Amino acid sequence: MSIEGRHVVILSGGISHEREVSLRSGRRVADALTQAGARVTVREPDETLLPWLQEAEYDVVWPVLHGASGENGALYSLLRALGVPYVGSRPTAAKLAWNKATAKALVKRAGFLTPQSIVLPNETFRELGAATVIRAIAQGIDYPAVVKPAEGGSSQGVSFVKTLAEFSRALVTAFTYGETVIIEKQIVGTEVTVGIFDRGNGPEVMPPVEIVPNNGVYDYAARYNAGETTYFAPARLSDETLERIKQVALDSYEAIGLADIARIDFMIDEQGEPWFIEADPIPGMTEMSLVPLGIEAAGLQISDVYADIAEHAADRGPRGQ
Repeated sequence: MSIEGRHVVILSGGISHEREVSLRSGRRVADALTQAGARVTVREPDETLLPWLQEAEYDVVWPVLHGASGENGALYSLLRALGVPYVGSRPTAAKLAWNKATAKALVKRAGFLTPQSIVLPNETFRELGAATVIRAIAQGIDYPAVVKPAEGGSSQGVSFVKTLAEFSRALVTAFTYGETVIIEKQIVGTEVTVGIFDRGNGPEVMPPVEIVPNNGVYDYAARYNAGETTYFAPARLSDETLERIKQVALDSYEAIGLADIARIDFMIDEQGEPWFIEADPIPGMTEMSLVPLGIEAAGLQISDVYADIAEHAADRGPRGQ
C-alpha cells in the first residue's frame, strides 16, 4: 500500500537540550512526507500526547525526538504498550545505542575497533576527589583524549583534551549534560558517518559521508550553522576502504539491534581502519544533517525514502517484544 493519503504523526520538539534540532528535523521529515502524498500531523510530546494517540486515527507515528526523551527507548516502550505502529528501533536497542559506553561494548564484542575509554559517574569524583581521579585518568588514557557525556547527541558537552590541565574544564562541561562521562582516546584521522535505513527489504547502507569542520572540531555550531563544515559524499577514501566502512557500519547496526533508520559514526585511521565512535537511533534530519546527505549521495530521493520507511512501519504494525 502506498504512503499516499495515509496519516503520519511526526513527534518533534520536547524539552531536551536538542529541542531546536528536533523541531527542524521534524519539519524536514514532515515536508518530505507531504511531498510524497502523505497526510502529516506534527505533534509535541506533552501531557496530552498519549491520550490523543489513543483516540486519534492515524497509520504510523514517526518520532524525531532528539535527546533522552526520545532516544533512550522510553517513548518507544510507551508506544509499544499502546499498540502504536512507529518508525524506529525496539526500545531495548534504542537504549543500548543511546548509552555510548554500552554501544561501544557491543561493537567491540562483535570484533570491531573502538577507542580505549574510561567511563565514570559523577559520584566517583565526589567520593574519591576530583584531583585524584583526574590524575588516575591521565595515567590510563593516551593523549589526545575526548571527554563527553555517556548519553547525548549533537556533540553537546564534548571537549578535546591535550594536557592534564585541560581535564577539569572538560569534565565540568560534560557533566553539564549528564551524570556519567566517557574519557576516550582520540583517534586522529578522517571523520565519517554512515546512514542506514530499512524500507522493508532489509537494511540499506548509504555512502559514507566525510566531515571536515572549518575549525577542526565537529561541535554543535559546526553541525548546524551553514558554512561551518564541508561534507564529502561519498568520503574521499579508496573504494576498498569505503566498502569496509559500510560493512562495519552494517555489522555495528545489527550488533546493537537497531532498525528502520539510524546513523553510525566512525573515525578512520591512517591505515584505513574504521573505529566505531557511536550510534544514533534517531539521527538528525535537518537541512544540515548527515543521513539526508548520504541518501542524496546514493542517488535517491529523500521524499521517496522517507515515504517507504513510514509505509514499511505502518504495514508492520505495532512492534512485538
